[in-house]
Amino acid sequence: MADKPEIDEVTGIETTGHEWDGIKELNKPLPRWWVWTLYATIIWSIGYWIVYPAWPLATDYTKGLLGYSQRQAVADSLRQARAAQAKFVKAIAETDIAAIRSKPELLRFAVAGGRAAFGDNCAPCHGSGAQGAKGYPNLNDDEWLWGGTIEQIYETIRVGIRADHDDTRSNDMPKFGVDELLTPEQISDVAEYVLSLSGKAADAAAAKRGKAIFAEQCTACHGEDGKGNQELGAPNLTDAIWLYGGDKASIVESIRTGRGGVMPSWEKRLSPVVMKQLAVYVHALGGGK
Repeated sequence: MADKPEIDEVTGIETTGHEWDGIKELNKPLPRWWVWTLYATIIWSIGYWIVYPAWPLATDYTKGLLGYSQRQAVADSLRQARAAQAKFVKAIAETDIAAIRSKPELLRFAVAGGRAAFGDNCAPCHGSGAQGAKGYPNLNDDEWLWGGTIEQIYETIRVGIRADHDDTRSNDMPKFGVDELLTPEQISDVAEYVLSLSGKAADAAAAKRGKAIFAEQCTACHGEDGKGNQELGAPNLTDAIWLYGGDKASIVESIRTGRGGVMPSWEKRLSPVVMKQLAVYVHALGGGK
Protein backbone atom coordinates (compact mmCIF):
# COMPACT_ATOMS: atom_id res chain seq x y z
CA MET A 1 0.00 0.00 0.00
CA ALA A 2 1.40 3.47 -0.98
CA ASP A 3 2.70 5.73 1.72
CA LYS A 4 0.32 8.38 2.90
CA PRO A 5 1.15 11.76 1.22
CA GLU A 6 3.08 14.14 3.42
CA ILE A 7 1.34 17.43 4.15
CA ASP A 8 3.43 20.54 4.80
CA GLU A 9 2.66 21.82 8.28
CA VAL A 10 2.98 25.52 7.37
CA THR A 11 1.01 25.70 4.11
CA GLY A 12 -1.15 22.60 4.43
CA ILE A 13 -0.15 21.58 0.89
CA GLU A 14 0.97 18.10 -0.13
CA THR A 15 4.72 17.74 -0.80
CA THR A 16 6.31 15.94 -3.76
CA GLY A 17 8.62 13.98 -1.51
CA HIS A 18 11.66 15.85 -2.80
CA GLU A 19 13.91 17.53 -0.29
CA TRP A 20 17.07 19.63 -0.65
CA ASP A 21 19.05 20.82 2.35
CA GLY A 22 16.00 20.47 4.54
CA ILE A 23 13.73 22.35 2.14
CA LYS A 24 10.78 20.32 0.86
CA GLU A 25 9.13 20.89 -2.53
CA LEU A 26 5.40 21.54 -2.50
CA ASN A 27 3.17 19.80 -5.00
CA LYS A 28 1.26 22.85 -6.25
CA PRO A 29 0.49 22.71 -9.98
CA LEU A 30 -0.27 25.84 -12.01
CA PRO A 31 -3.93 26.89 -12.13
CA ARG A 32 -5.92 25.26 -14.94
CA TRP A 33 -6.82 28.59 -16.51
CA TRP A 34 -3.11 29.45 -16.77
CA VAL A 35 -2.25 26.12 -18.41
CA TRP A 36 -5.07 26.44 -20.96
CA THR A 37 -4.00 29.99 -21.72
CA LEU A 38 -0.50 28.72 -22.44
CA TYR A 39 -1.86 26.05 -24.77
CA ALA A 40 -4.01 28.66 -26.52
CA THR A 41 -1.01 30.90 -27.16
CA ILE A 42 0.91 27.98 -28.61
CA ILE A 43 -1.96 27.17 -30.97
CA TRP A 44 -2.25 30.87 -31.86
CA SER A 45 1.47 31.09 -32.67
CA ILE A 46 1.25 28.09 -34.99
CA GLY A 47 -1.69 29.71 -36.77
CA TYR A 48 0.25 33.00 -37.01
CA TRP A 49 3.22 31.21 -38.59
CA ILE A 50 0.91 29.77 -41.24
CA VAL A 51 -1.10 32.92 -42.01
CA TYR A 52 1.50 35.71 -41.71
CA PRO A 53 5.18 36.07 -42.68
CA ALA A 54 7.16 34.52 -39.91
CA TRP A 55 10.22 32.38 -40.63
CA PRO A 56 13.45 33.85 -42.02
CA LEU A 57 15.05 31.88 -44.84
CA ALA A 58 18.52 32.10 -46.38
CA THR A 59 17.58 34.78 -48.92
CA ASP A 60 13.92 35.51 -48.16
CA TYR A 61 11.20 34.68 -45.62
CA THR A 62 7.98 32.68 -45.47
CA LYS A 63 5.18 34.81 -46.95
CA GLY A 64 2.24 33.23 -45.12
CA LEU A 65 -1.18 32.50 -46.60
CA LEU A 66 -2.18 36.19 -46.52
CA GLY A 67 1.07 37.46 -47.99
CA TYR A 68 0.89 40.50 -45.71
CA SER A 69 3.91 42.82 -45.46
CA GLN A 70 3.94 45.76 -43.05
CA ARG A 71 6.74 47.35 -45.03
CA GLN A 72 4.65 47.11 -48.19
CA ALA A 73 1.66 48.54 -46.35
CA VAL A 74 3.72 51.57 -45.32
CA ALA A 75 5.07 51.94 -48.87
CA ASP A 76 1.53 51.80 -50.27
CA SER A 77 0.36 54.40 -47.75
CA LEU A 78 3.22 56.74 -48.68
CA ARG A 79 2.52 56.25 -52.37
CA GLN A 80 -1.14 57.16 -51.83
CA ALA A 81 -0.14 60.24 -49.83
CA ARG A 82 2.24 61.39 -52.57
CA ALA A 83 -0.45 60.86 -55.20
CA ALA A 84 -2.88 62.98 -53.17
CA GLN A 85 -0.26 65.72 -52.79
CA ALA A 86 0.91 65.62 -56.41
CA LYS A 87 -1.39 68.38 -57.65
CA PHE A 88 -0.26 70.73 -54.88
CA VAL A 89 3.42 69.95 -55.42
CA LYS A 90 2.99 70.59 -59.15
CA ALA A 91 1.17 73.85 -58.45
CA ILE A 92 3.92 75.07 -56.09
CA ALA A 93 6.57 74.20 -58.66
CA GLU A 94 4.75 76.19 -61.33
CA THR A 95 3.69 79.16 -59.17
CA ASP A 96 5.83 82.20 -58.44
CA ILE A 97 6.75 82.05 -54.77
CA ALA A 98 5.19 85.43 -53.95
CA ALA A 99 1.92 84.40 -55.64
CA ILE A 100 1.53 81.36 -53.38
CA ARG A 101 0.37 83.66 -50.59
CA SER A 102 -2.66 84.73 -52.64
CA LYS A 103 -3.91 81.15 -53.08
CA PRO A 104 -5.34 80.02 -49.69
CA GLU A 105 -5.42 76.28 -50.36
CA LEU A 106 -1.93 76.26 -51.83
CA LEU A 107 -0.68 78.47 -49.00
CA ARG A 108 -1.98 76.04 -46.37
CA PHE A 109 -0.26 73.13 -48.11
CA ALA A 110 2.99 75.09 -48.47
CA VAL A 111 3.00 76.16 -44.81
CA ALA A 112 2.29 72.60 -43.62
CA GLY A 113 5.07 71.18 -45.79
CA GLY A 114 7.44 73.97 -44.79
CA ARG A 115 6.76 73.35 -41.11
CA ALA A 116 7.68 69.67 -41.52
CA ALA A 117 10.81 70.50 -43.54
CA PHE A 118 11.81 73.12 -40.95
CA GLY A 119 11.55 70.58 -38.15
CA ASP A 120 13.73 68.11 -40.05
CA ASN A 121 16.38 70.52 -41.33
CA CYS A 122 16.35 73.89 -39.56
CA ALA A 123 15.12 73.37 -35.99
CA PRO A 124 18.47 72.00 -34.69
CA CYS A 125 19.94 75.51 -35.10
CA HIS A 126 16.97 77.89 -35.14
CA GLY A 127 14.89 76.00 -32.55
CA SER A 128 11.61 74.15 -32.96
CA GLY A 129 9.72 77.44 -32.75
CA ALA A 130 12.26 79.31 -34.93
CA GLN A 131 13.11 81.41 -31.87
CA GLY A 132 16.83 81.10 -32.54
CA ALA A 133 19.66 81.13 -30.01
CA LYS A 134 23.02 82.82 -29.55
CA GLY A 135 24.57 82.86 -33.02
CA TYR A 136 21.37 81.61 -34.69
CA PRO A 137 18.84 84.26 -35.80
CA ASN A 138 15.32 84.46 -34.44
CA LEU A 139 13.07 84.04 -37.48
CA ASN A 140 9.96 85.37 -35.74
CA ASP A 141 11.01 89.02 -35.47
CA ASP A 142 11.18 91.58 -38.23
CA GLU A 143 14.96 92.12 -38.28
CA TRP A 144 16.73 90.38 -41.16
CA LEU A 145 20.42 90.39 -41.98
CA TRP A 146 19.88 89.58 -45.65
CA GLY A 147 16.29 90.73 -46.12
CA GLY A 148 12.92 89.39 -45.05
CA THR A 149 10.86 89.37 -48.22
CA ILE A 150 9.70 85.93 -49.26
CA GLU A 151 12.03 86.03 -52.28
CA GLN A 152 15.01 87.03 -50.12
CA ILE A 153 14.26 84.29 -47.61
CA TYR A 154 14.10 81.74 -50.44
CA GLU A 155 17.44 82.95 -51.80
CA THR A 156 19.08 82.67 -48.38
CA ILE A 157 17.80 79.12 -48.03
CA ARG A 158 18.99 78.26 -51.53
CA VAL A 159 22.55 79.61 -51.41
CA GLY A 160 23.23 79.70 -47.67
CA ILE A 161 25.48 82.11 -45.80
CA ARG A 162 29.25 81.71 -46.09
CA ALA A 163 28.48 78.26 -47.48
CA ASP A 164 30.07 76.23 -50.29
CA HIS A 165 27.61 77.54 -52.90
CA ASP A 166 29.08 79.71 -55.69
CA ASP A 167 26.44 82.38 -55.05
CA THR A 168 26.37 82.12 -51.29
CA ARG A 169 25.62 85.24 -49.28
CA SER A 170 28.92 86.36 -47.82
CA ASN A 171 30.39 89.52 -46.35
CA ASP A 172 32.91 88.77 -43.65
CA MET A 173 33.42 91.22 -40.83
CA PRO A 174 37.14 91.86 -40.27
CA LYS A 175 38.75 90.24 -37.25
CA PHE A 176 39.85 93.56 -35.82
CA GLY A 177 41.51 92.02 -32.78
CA VAL A 178 42.72 88.67 -34.06
CA ASP A 179 44.37 90.31 -37.09
CA GLU A 180 45.59 93.24 -34.96
CA LEU A 181 43.77 95.86 -37.03
CA LEU A 182 42.79 97.61 -33.81
CA THR A 183 44.32 97.59 -30.36
CA PRO A 184 42.34 96.19 -27.40
CA GLU A 185 41.85 99.77 -26.17
CA GLN A 186 40.43 100.86 -29.54
CA ILE A 187 38.12 97.83 -29.62
CA SER A 188 36.89 98.74 -26.13
CA ASP A 189 36.19 102.30 -27.26
CA VAL A 190 34.28 101.13 -30.35
CA ALA A 191 32.23 98.79 -28.14
CA GLU A 192 31.32 101.73 -25.91
CA TYR A 193 30.16 103.69 -28.96
CA VAL A 194 28.10 100.73 -30.22
CA LEU A 195 26.48 100.49 -26.79
CA SER A 196 25.52 104.16 -27.06
CA LEU A 197 24.00 103.57 -30.52
CA SER A 198 21.44 101.21 -29.01
CA GLY A 199 20.66 103.52 -26.11
CA LYS A 200 22.61 101.60 -23.50
CA ALA A 201 24.74 103.12 -20.79
CA ALA A 202 28.23 103.86 -22.06
CA ASP A 203 31.37 105.74 -21.06
CA ALA A 204 30.95 109.08 -22.82
CA ALA A 205 34.67 109.77 -23.32
CA ALA A 206 35.35 106.25 -24.62
CA ALA A 207 32.28 106.39 -26.87
CA LYS A 208 33.53 109.66 -28.37
CA ARG A 209 36.87 108.08 -29.21
CA GLY A 210 35.06 104.97 -30.49
CA LYS A 211 32.85 107.06 -32.78
CA ALA A 212 35.87 108.30 -34.70
CA ILE A 213 37.20 104.76 -35.10
CA PHE A 214 33.74 103.51 -36.10
CA ALA A 215 33.52 106.18 -38.80
CA GLU A 216 36.83 105.03 -40.23
CA GLN A 217 36.48 101.25 -39.88
CA CYS A 218 32.80 100.30 -39.70
CA THR A 219 30.55 102.69 -41.61
CA ALA A 220 31.27 101.08 -44.98
CA CYS A 221 29.04 98.17 -43.91
CA HIS A 222 27.02 99.36 -40.94
CA GLY A 223 26.38 102.85 -42.27
CA GLU A 224 27.12 106.21 -40.66
CA ASP A 225 24.04 105.86 -38.47
CA GLY A 226 24.85 102.23 -37.53
CA LYS A 227 21.58 100.93 -38.95
CA GLY A 228 23.23 98.31 -41.11
CA ASN A 229 22.83 97.25 -44.72
CA GLN A 230 20.85 94.17 -45.78
CA GLU A 231 22.62 94.01 -49.13
CA LEU A 232 25.82 93.30 -47.22
CA GLY A 233 24.28 91.32 -44.38
CA ALA A 234 25.47 94.00 -41.93
CA PRO A 235 23.24 94.11 -38.81
CA ASN A 236 21.48 97.15 -37.42
CA LEU A 237 23.40 98.20 -34.32
CA THR A 238 20.79 100.65 -33.05
CA ASP A 239 18.05 98.21 -32.04
CA ALA A 240 17.80 95.77 -29.14
CA ILE A 241 18.25 92.64 -31.27
CA TRP A 242 21.67 91.02 -31.06
CA LEU A 243 22.80 87.81 -32.70
CA TYR A 244 25.69 87.18 -30.32
CA GLY A 245 24.66 89.32 -27.35
CA GLY A 246 24.42 93.06 -26.71
CA ASP A 247 26.48 93.42 -23.53
CA LYS A 248 29.92 94.99 -23.78
CA ALA A 249 31.83 91.72 -23.46
CA SER A 250 29.86 90.17 -26.33
CA ILE A 251 30.29 93.26 -28.51
CA VAL A 252 34.03 93.32 -27.82
CA GLU A 253 34.26 89.66 -28.82
CA SER A 254 32.31 90.32 -32.03
CA ILE A 255 34.68 93.15 -32.96
CA ARG A 256 37.75 91.15 -31.97
CA THR A 257 36.91 87.93 -33.85
CA GLY A 258 34.45 89.03 -36.53
CA ARG A 259 32.27 86.01 -35.62
CA GLY A 260 31.25 84.82 -39.13
CA GLY A 261 28.52 82.21 -38.64
CA VAL A 262 27.70 79.74 -41.41
CA MET A 263 24.37 78.56 -42.77
CA PRO A 264 24.49 75.69 -45.28
CA SER A 265 23.18 75.94 -48.81
CA TRP A 266 20.12 73.74 -49.21
CA GLU A 267 19.96 73.73 -52.99
CA LYS A 268 21.61 70.31 -53.32
CA ARG A 269 19.83 68.86 -50.29
CA LEU A 270 16.23 69.94 -50.84
CA SER A 271 14.06 70.20 -53.95
CA PRO A 272 12.98 73.63 -55.25
CA VAL A 273 9.44 72.84 -54.08
CA VAL A 274 10.55 72.09 -50.52
CA MET A 275 12.72 75.23 -50.45
CA LYS A 276 9.68 77.24 -51.55
CA GLN A 277 7.61 75.65 -48.81
CA LEU A 278 10.32 76.50 -46.27
CA ALA A 279 10.45 80.12 -47.43
CA VAL A 280 6.66 80.40 -47.26
CA TYR A 281 6.62 78.90 -43.76
CA VAL A 282 9.40 81.12 -42.41
CA HIS A 283 7.78 84.19 -43.98
CA ALA A 284 4.45 83.21 -42.38
CA LEU A 285 5.97 83.10 -38.88
CA GLY A 286 5.23 86.79 -38.60
CA GLY A 287 8.51 88.55 -39.21
CA GLY A 288 8.54 88.43 -42.99
CA LYS A 289 8.49 91.73 -44.86
